[in-house]
Amino acid sequence: MMYGKFLLSACCLAALLASRAVVARSAEQTVRSGGDASDWSLVWADEFSKNGPPDPRNWIFENGFARNEELQWYQPGNARCENGLLVIEGRRERKRNPNYVPGSADWKTNREYAEYTSASLQTRGRRQWRYGRFEMRGRIDTRAGLWPAFWTLGVAGEWPACGEIDVMEYYRGALLANVAWATNRRWVAAWDAVKKPLGEFNDPAWSQKFHVWRMDWDENAIRLYVDGVLLNATNLADAVNQDGTGKNPFRQPHYLLLNLAIGGQNGGDPATTTFPARFEVDYVRVYQKRPR
Repeated sequence: MMYGKFLLSACCLAALLASRAVVARSAEQTVRSGGDASDWSLVWADEFSKNGPPDPRNWIFENGFARNEELQWYQPGNARCENGLLVIEGRRERKRNPNYVPGSADWKTNREYAEYTSASLQTRGRRQWRYGRFEMRGRIDTRAGLWPAFWTLGVAGEWPACGEIDVMEYYRGALLANVAWATNRRWVAAWDAVKKPLGEFNDPAWSQKFHVWRMDWDENAIRLYVDGVLLNATNLADAVNQDGTGKNPFRQPHYLLLNLAIGGQNGGDPATTTFPARFEVDYVRVYQKRPR
């Protein structure tokens, strides 16, 4: 009897694995764009299917304090793959800042400790693309002080002349879908930004669910979606750097970033939030149009 149960369980497991393999093969072939007749082919994906650290062939890590006067110390140990998900975990824990300089005017060096840790992954130097369809299926923690993001940066030029695309960004009760490029002032960006409060989804359980964020980027425009709903569209002709170079940062390859920031200039106050916090990613996929 126990042997029969074992056989039944083994058969069910084999059927489940076979069905997942069919889905994977299907994804690796061609997907058809919703609402248009253009075919897309999968050119790269990370399904996070192997437990352990993220695949070093795809991802590198940021370390320490990074940007926006955020509270977290980035470190690789806060990211792991488990049960088919990439988990980026924010923790409330004290971390000594090895770059601490008493009396420094630089926020990265005038803090003796970080009170939070998290992780930031990027494909810089590993994977980069110009144009395509970029998808991320994930679940974000929307509690106070948390700032998850799925975004891109151009491979050449300092920020913001390199170009930035925020496919998914969340803080202070709203999703953001943004595109940024250079103005005539160094380190000051021109933004095409859209903010959508979570309340507009009319779903009290929205934050407990997985959602699909997507960017369609071609030589004419960048379009940003969540669950098939268009949030923002930017005409590339309007996104030329105003720094005197005349360059368009969205006609060069970009690399991907996934991170969970805490606090900082936009993230809000995490003091009342219970940690750990998780940004869970089911997959990241990149498609490009098939030649006609």
